[in-house]
Amino acid sequence: MTSELDTDALLRAYDEQLRTEIPDPLPAGMVVEWDGPVVRMSGLDRGGFVTYRDVSQLNGPELDALIARQRDHFAARGEEVEWKLRGHDLPADLPERLVVAGFQPDELETVIIGLAEPLARTPVLPEGVTLREVTSRRDLERIGAMEEAVWKEDRSHLVLGLEKELAADPRVLTVVVAEAGGEVVCAGWIRYEKGTEFAGLWGGSTLEQWRGRGIYKAMVAHRAIRAVERGFKYLQVDASADSRPILERLGMVAVTTTTPYIWRPSVG
Repeated sequence: MTSELDTDALLRAYDEQLRTEIPDPLPAGMVVEWDGPVVRMSGLDRGGFVTYRDVSQLNGPELDALIARQRDHFAARGEEVEWKLRGHDLPADLPERLVVAGFQPDELETVIIGLAEPLARTPVLPEGVTLREVTSRRDLERIGAMEEAVWKEDRSHLVLGLEKELAADPRVLTVVVAEAGGEVVCAGWIRYEKGTEFAGLWGGSTLEQWRGRGIYKAMVAHRAIRAVERGFKYLQVDASADSRPILERLGMVAVTTTTPYIWRPSVG
């Protein structure tokens, strides 16, 4: 599949179609506001989120003021905020400007893109593991419990966010669990980005004792089928260091990186 993918063209499509994509319809309680070139979102799960297509047209003092306004907006709300930085963003000193404003970098991920159709194959699962699409609060809570077991931190915000998205329009995403003996061992979801060629793969956390058995790969295949059914050409993933090699072996390609820069009231 790699030979069919032009990374420069994919990066342009990613920038043009996904960088300022806004949920449609908005989940209950979600607020979207524009401040110059950035779009600021709040009210989905925890804290806020800032993204943009390009801020390089701003001079230094203008950019610093823009960053400070986002921080101060969420400081007034007593909430944390994530500024989503991509590796090819300009100006080159944007990371340093964010740090000066009180933002701290979280774990770097790689933006991976691939064609959906070649990945849309019948999932191959280990014995005793099944896949199921879910929408109920109970199943979302089971996903949250699995995520907390994997990451050793509170994931209740994830349950609330997914529930809000499904309530707004169940057609905008599909949530999938892998189960064994009645236990959720892996979960992931796919968001269908309206008006774009892209569907995004999210989640994919797997309990440690179930890793290395092909479950994550099967989850990708299942969600790729759903993307193709809905007419989407590409799959996009913000991949962790663990997921990236699996996705690249499937033929997907890296186009840039993404780093969450987080400001928290306790830090600011």
